Parts: sequence; structure tokens; C-alpha cells
Amino acid sequence: MGQVPAATRTLRVLRFLASQPEPVALERIARTCALPRSTAYHLLTAMVEEGFVVHLADEHRFGLGIAAFEVGSGFSRQEPLQRISRRTLTDLVDRTGRTAHLAVLHGRDVLYVVEERAPGRPPLVTDVGVRLPAHLTASGRAILSALPAAQVRALYPDTSAFVDRHGTGPRTLSALRAVLSETRRRGYATEHGEVTPGLASVAAPVLDHNAHPVAGIAVTYQVREPGSESEVGHAEATDLATEIRRAAATLTTRVGGAPGHPESAPAHGPRRSP
Repeated sequence: MGQVPAATRTLRVLRFLASQPEPVALERIARTCALPRSTAYHLLTAMVEEGFVVHLADEHRFGLGIAAFEVGSGFSRQEPLQRISRRTLTDLVDRTGRTAHLAVLHGRDVLYVVEERAPGRPPLVTDVGVRLPAHLTASGRAILSALPAAQVRALYPDTSAFVDRHGTGPRTLSALRAVLSETRRRGYATEHGEVTPGLASVAAPVLDHNAHPVAGIAVTYQVREPGSESEVGHAEATDLATEIRRAAATLTTRVGGAPGHPESAPAHGPRRSP
């Protein structure tokens, strides 16, 4: 715990509430955040007074308040992740000669927030502001591979959650689990023509201090035609993956995380394969 325990506990509670789909009972907050019930109650009372938490008395539950929303809105306005990542992506483009982009998870989609286009390369579908199905993209798979198994299951509860673009890619949770397991084994994610025929991507996750994936960083390259060998040979593809993992590690450090394999990070207790 940090040198200001009360602040650390308060932030832990806020982070937990932000991760929940609905307000939560006091007992669950105390248990999940490893706090005595009385401590959790006093922290929540203070946060209610400051507007960061609301108490739903009829339901005996607590949820995020308007002040927490204002903090989130301020984050969006300031775009710190975009600002921090720009130089890393530019360096990645310089080293690989390929277009690089950064995406964040938004529901079951990835939202592209930064793109650095390599000179002479054609525009891609991954322009800033575009959303694509996470399970089909390399960036999305990189992020999903670093999430707890329960969160992946919640995102993909049945086959209707799997959007199809070109008739390829996982269509069931078990198929997605296999893709994510292979992603973790390799240390990076790939996709080949599943988003746009003729294009392939390689990506790695960017992790925060809790080893939670905050983004995926990727490069995209052209292939001759769907199903054929790409213009990138096996050795060059391995070099690309190495450069991407290096860039992801750099950005992970810059956002306060600890670079390393997601499975070895103490994020949410023992990690199980989704």
C-alpha cells in the first residue's frame, strides 16, 4: 500500500465501482477491496459527500457519482493516452516502415484513437474514431488476451456476440479462447484478412499498474491476396512482433505499468485462460 493508505483505499474502491455494470452492496465492496466493513463505510460516506459516489438507500447499494463522471470526462478531453503514445507510435513506424495504430476496448469493439501512417502506405480502415469488432482485430485480441476469463465470458455470452465481417474469425467463445490462448503463448496477437481482405496486423497489449490492458498497439501490412503468403516473410514478421512488443513495453512503462507477460503479472489474482 502507498504512503497514504486512506487515499490508496479510496482509489481502490473507486476503481472497483468503475469496473462494475451496476451499483454494489457495501459488503461486496468491503470484501473485494479487502477492507474492514467499517472502513469501507466511512470511505464511501466521504465519497458520497464529495459527489464521487451515490448511495441508493432503497437498494442498499453504492454507485459512481457525478464527480466521478466529471473526472472521466476530463480524461477524455485531455486525451493523455493519445498524447503519451504518439511518440512511441512514430518511433515504431520509423523502425518498421509500417502504419501503426493504438486502440482501446469499447464494449465488444475496439476504438482506434491514434494512427501513425507510414510514408507511401495506403490509408487503412483503422482511422481514428473507427470502431471494429475486438475479436477480429489484432489490437482487440491483444487486449482480450490480457483480461480476466470472467470478463471475456461476460463480453461474449453467446454466439450472437460474434460479429462476422468476411466469414472468418472465431464465432464461439471456445474458438475465441483458443485464439487468446495462442496469443498469450506467443506474446502477441495476429489477424490475417479478417478485418480487411489483403491486410494483416500484429499487436501487443499496453498494461497499467494492475496489469490491466488499457490499449492495444499494432502495425498493419499488406498481403498479396487473401490466403496467400504476405509480402512480409516469416523472419520479418517475427521482427515486426519484436518491435511491437518493445513499443508496447515502452508505452506500458509510460502509463505506470510493469512490462512483462500478462500471465505473469499479479493483476487480479491467479489468471485463468478465458
